[in-house]
Order: sequence, then structure tokens, then C-alpha cells
Amino acid sequence: MGAIAGAPPDNAHRKGVQPLRAGQGHTFLLRRLHSLTGIIPIGAFLIEHIISNLEIVHGPVAYAKQVLFLNSLPLVRVLEWAFIFIPLLFHAGYGVFIAIRGRSNVNVYPWAGNWMYLMQRVTGIIALLYIAQHVYFQRFAGVSLPEHPGLAYWKVQYELSNPWMVAVYVIGMIATCSHFAYGIWLFCAKWGITPGDDARRKLGYATTAFGIVLCGLGLWSIAAIVAAPMVPAVEAIPAPAEDGVVPAVPTYQLPTVQQYDSNGQPIPQNAAPQQYAPQQ
Repeated sequence: MGAIAGAPPDNAHRKGVQPLRAGQGHTFLLRRLHSLTGIIPIGAFLIEHIISNLEIVHGPVAYAKQVLFLNSLPLVRVLEWAFIFIPLLFHAGYGVFIAIRGRSNVNVYPWAGNWMYLMQRVTGIIALLYIAQHVYFQRFAGVSLPEHPGLAYWKVQYELSNPWMVAVYVIGMIATCSHFAYGIWLFCAKWGITPGDDARRKLGYATTAFGIVLCGLGLWSIAAIVAAPMVPAVEAIPAPAEDGVVPAVPTYQLPTVQQYDSNGQPIPQNAAPQQYAPQQ
């Protein structure tokens, strides 16, 4: 018997991610949550993280103070898991699921939309690998920066002393910012914020410019710490000014002098406190 006239085709037997239909099953909800978490809170954290890392431009102490401030927020560990790690795990996990089950047809239909679909999956995978290694090495491996924020600059600089890691950071930053910028465009299209070709075209220009600026700021911080002189593995704490007078050459008292070797292991402490004056 032939198909009923006007009935939609039955695609249940076909592989891949099925088309979305409002209110249909749990896929619609998961796709909406995936889109939302990519903007809030992950996208918001990406912007904050890149802006915070710009303190690298001002030297080791400015960056250490920024790390200290972020790790001094109330319930910071709860906020970290609730608004960063858990949403990131969901967004990344479901994004990989979509990438694996999705089908690219740029070889048959080389349209701009199809290429953007493919590149969003490619940049997503690159961003996932980059973020995973970045979080592991900077948050969980070696020296614990929440406990030793004064070593933040040294730890990043030591990792980027390897040219291969510089390449990883540059590629990862470009992929992450590209993925986020196009993700904003997709979010606005999916959630009905840009209901028209003209609005979507203008938003495309705006998100592209935003992604370039955001990526430029991230690459600026990477270039700044790579080009800066190597700092010693010393945990520096700003020395209080006497009588409210800020010294002309900033020095930083080390109540507990703690140095670390290349593997992040503590070196036996010296007895006397020292001062570390960063290069001007």
C-alpha cells in the first residue's frame, strides 16, 4: 500500500540524529539544554576566564592576585562544580554524541551552512581536548593553585616553555573562540531570537567580530607570558607598604619561601624570608 498523501516521511529507520520537533520526546529538551549550557554558564565563564588571564600582561603579581581573588570567593568549590565542571561535562558529552551520530554532507551539498555544521563539530572536538588538558595540568596536576596562587604565573609560564604546548594553546584558543562565537549564532536561531534571514545575517557579522576580538585577547595573554622573562618558582605575596607609601620598586615578602622543581614537587624550604623583585 502506498504512503498516505501529505504524510511526513518515516525516518525512524535511518541512522543519525533525527530532526527536532517541538515537544517531541526527550531529544528536544536535551538539545535545548545543550544549546543553553553552551552560552550560560560555559560561555560566560569563557569570557571571564579570558579577561582574567589578561592580568598576565601586568606581570606575575597581578596574575597571582587575580587567582587569589577568584579562589577566595564564597563557596568557590561549589560554584566551580555547579556552574563550570558539571555543565561542561554535559555539554561536551552530548556534543560528542551529536558529532558521532550526525552526518556531514558537504561532499554532496557544499553549502555554507553545511560547512559551518561540520566546522562546529570539528572545533568542538578540538576545544574539548584543549580544555581537558588545560584543566588537568593547571587545576589538578602539580602545584595546587588554589592553595598556592602566587605560583600561578610560574606554572603557566613553565608549561608554555614547551613550543609544542604553545601550539596546542594557540590552536585550542582559536577553536574554542570559534566554536563559542558560532554557538551564539546557533543559540539565537534555535531560540527564536533572530527570526529572519536579515537578522541572522547581521548577527553572523556581529558574532564573527566578537569571536575575533575574544580570540585576540586570549592570544595576547599567551604571547605576553611566552615573551616575558622566566620567573623563579617562588610563591610571592605582596609586601604591605609602610605608612601607606607604595615603594617605587615593588618587592614581595615571602613569609614562607617555597620553591618547586620541574615536576611540581616542593624543594626544602630556606630558613630566612626573602624578597622577590620582578623585572621592570
